[in-house]
Amino acid sequence: MSGQGPLGGHRPRERSAQESLGSIVLGFEVVVVFLGALVVFGLHALPPLQALGGGALLVVLMVIAVPLLRFRIGYWLGWLVQLVVVASGLLVGVLFIVGAIFAAIWGYAMIAGARLDRRNAEIRAAAEELPHIVESTHKENE
Repeated sequence: MSGQGPLGGHRPRERSAQESLGSIVLGFEVVVVFLGALVVFGLHALPPLQALGGGALLVVLMVIAVPLLRFRIGYWLGWLVQLVVVASGLLVGVLFIVGAIFAAIWGYAMIAGARLDRRNAEIRAAAEELPHIVESTHKENE
């Protein structure tokens, strides 16, 4: 019954800390980018189709990036999104600040997530080694 959840179904794949943190950041950023597109539209910084269509395209890229975070391409797509959000400050100046804040949060999530994943791998490796150590110690005491 290994690999099964409490109700007999398969357990979901265990996500890395970096993947989890990245999906959280992108999830919050979707809302902010949507609102940013409305600001660009409302201030007439771009024609309506470009403002709303560009915002929608960026939202779609973020939604696509979330499940792709299990692969390297998802992280590259996440960085691309951060670059585009920062560059949107060329249209409305305050979006530089919003973009910089989210790029910093994204960067921190990537660094902290990788650090957590390395630590968790070390803990798992130590836990796998522990039964062998206990067994060999037990045999020495006999």
